[in-house]
Amino acid sequence: MLVLFETAAGYAIFKVLNEKKLQEVDSLWKEFETPEKANKIVKLKHFEKFQDTTEALAASTALVEGKLSKNLKKILKKIVAKDAHEQLAVADAKLGGVIKEKLNLSCIHSPMVTELMRGIRSQIEGLITGLPSREMAAMCLGLAHSLSRYKLKFSPDKVDTMIIQAISLLDDLDKELNNYIMRCREWYGWHFPELGKIITDNLTYCKCVRKVGDRSNFASSDVSDILPEEIEEDVKAAAEISMGTEVSEEDINNIIHLCDQVIEISEYRTQLYDYLKNRMMAIAPNLTVMVGELVGARLIAHAGSLLNLAKHPASTVQLLGAEKALFRALKTKRDTPKFGLIYHASLVGQSNTKNKGKISRMLAAKTALTIRYDALGENTSAEMGAENRLKVETRLRLLEERGIRRISGTGKALAKTDKYQNKSEIKVFDPSGDSTLPVVSKKRKIQEVDEQDTEVAVKAKKFKAEMKERTAVEDGEPVKKKKKKKDKEKQAEEEVVLSEELTTSPIIENTEKKKKKKKKMKDEGED
Repeated sequence: MLVLFETAAGYAIFKVLNEKKLQEVDSLWKEFETPEKANKIVKLKHFEKFQDTTEALAASTALVEGKLSKNLKKILKKIVAKDAHEQLAVADAKLGGVIKEKLNLSCIHSPMVTELMRGIRSQIEGLITGLPSREMAAMCLGLAHSLSRYKLKFSPDKVDTMIIQAISLLDDLDKELNNYIMRCREWYGWHFPELGKIITDNLTYCKCVRKVGDRSNFASSDVSDILPEEIEEDVKAAAEISMGTEVSEEDINNIIHLCDQVIEISEYRTQLYDYLKNRMMAIAPNLTVMVGELVGARLIAHAGSLLNLAKHPASTVQLLGAEKALFRALKTKRDTPKFGLIYHASLVGQSNTKNKGKISRMLAAKTALTIRYDALGENTSAEMGAENRLKVETRLRLLEERGIRRISGTGKALAKTDKYQNKSEIKVFDPSGDSTLPVVSKKRKIQEVDEQDTEVAVKAKKFKAEMKERTAVEDGEPVKKKKKKKDKEKQAEEEVVLSEELTTSPIIENTEKKKKKKKKMKDEGED
């Protein structure tokens, strides 16, 4: 058996002397405790040294990607082809597959081989003769530095840094454009305030101001390439009767220069947006199909990279960008937010306010799948994203129809057994609304009915009593009147009043006599 071992200094091919000891994998490390023991197991057959660091870097990058470099191909053809009947032990299974395919050599990769490689690495200085340890350390350090630089520059994982920078620059440009346009409208508004109300589009406003300048030039200038005919007529009519102040040529020149800046920035913004769109379709096509290029780019920028975003679960993707609201809700024990950056996706915007939470949850679940497919998959087609978007759209349609169609089997069975009940929506006319009389409460109606009944009963009794009296008079019999309770009560009251008067009258007489005696005594004293 031959062993292919890669080092920072070059390629080494070893010949295994005792294959029986390799079968004991657990105790194989004991055979590599000293260089003498290691030389009894393996022997160096050939060592191909690298000429410089660039060659070492090319060989290491080829090994990382699982490719066969030209230098390694030559070595294997020269040395291993002679012993074609023997197996070649390889550290990387992918590299072994490539060697077998191109050179038709039987390669082996197993736990035994990894343990053997570990033993060779521990005693590499004693096994490879003619290579000083200082030179080996220098080669390792140089290769490490160059390999790290190469990975930073050309790593496929780091391509999404362009997306992060582009979306951040796009947001900054939007803020600056808004500030510039507000300043331009306010500045030129002192001279021609009516123009801001007539022209609502910011870019058209700046182009119009740059072309015309002073408002007195509107009557003579042609703005048909910027504005439609109707708006152009309104602008010219407003320029003649404008209430704005007069400004100097220097002020107009500064305003025109600001308009130039706004137009240039807006043109660069459209160019940057196209670049971002193409970049997103190249790196994350399925994510772009699901949520759009702007939302997808913001999600990648928020997570740090596409690979970091792929590690997040669907619930985290749903709430990315709403961390403050989430922790505030958890702290105050209130309802947590339902969406973060994903709220700006077109599918969430299409849904009703009632269904936004459900759609954002489903969209986040499907988006998490597409992100992992884009980050870790080898296929670059956007078919998966289109399929998942279609599923979310059908779910949105079902929610908007309020679950008219029942999907589950039990739901269908229940639908068959339910009775059909026709509920007509025809409204019957209520004639009580036509009455102009005031509405009387039920209690009052009951009291009035009771009073009427009592009056009727009293009248009937009186009529019977009169009839009896008449019949008695005709017969000549004396009429006996029945004393009523009320008469008895009146008599009792009169008796009480009389008794009180009798008791009080003697007291009054005594007081009057005493007064007369006092008067007489006074008169006599004066005399």
